[in-house]
Amino acid sequence: MAKAPREGANVKAAAERTARTRSKAQAETMLGSGRASVRTRFLPRRVAGTVTALGVVAATLGLSGCGNVTSPIAVNSAYIPQPTTPGTTVAYLDIRNNGSSSDRLLSATTSVGGHVGLLAPDGMRDGTMVMHLVQDISIPGDGIVRMNPNSFRLRITGAGPMQGGRDIMLKLTFAHAGTISVVALVTNPESGGGSYFLN
Repeated sequence: MAKAPREGANVKAAAERTARTRSKAQAETMLGSGRASVRTRFLPRRVAGTVTALGVVAATLGLSGCGNVTSPIAVNSAYIPQPTTPGTTVAYLDIRNNGSSSDRLLSATTSVGGHVGLLAPDGMRDGTMVMHLVQDISIPGDGIVRMNPNSFRLRITGAGPMQGGRDIMLKLTFAHAGTISVVALVTNPESGGGSYFLN
């Protein structure tokens, strides 16, 4: 009969270990199924707070369009010459298609408003490159389109102030890649900024 207290203590310790194992299993199951924010009432307060925070972060990433991280379209070297006429200028940039299938640039917007048109070259006339508006610009698979004064470009009209040295956000919408944002530097040749960056 003297051994009864020790046996009771062993039974109690085993029960506590089982409870801790069950709580841990519940936490892992909820994390894997994405239901962490729903069933945190079964967990200790500190664990529940951590699980809920993880669920919020996952939801935020899902809503922020992080899928574009794996897009085959890459945009870089974007810049905008400072307007000589307020609100009217062009934008130059490089669009690289790392995928095997072609894509099309459908439209663009700026963080300073206005309207953005897509311009394509229409041959030389009297020594000047003539441009015309197009509905889209094709981006070939495994290829690159360089927008420059002798090629495609974006025409910006009716936009807000664009001062040299400032950054403007461009949002480009593609037929397959969706919308991609890129920062464009406003350049001012009079203060040392080039009118065209050779890449």
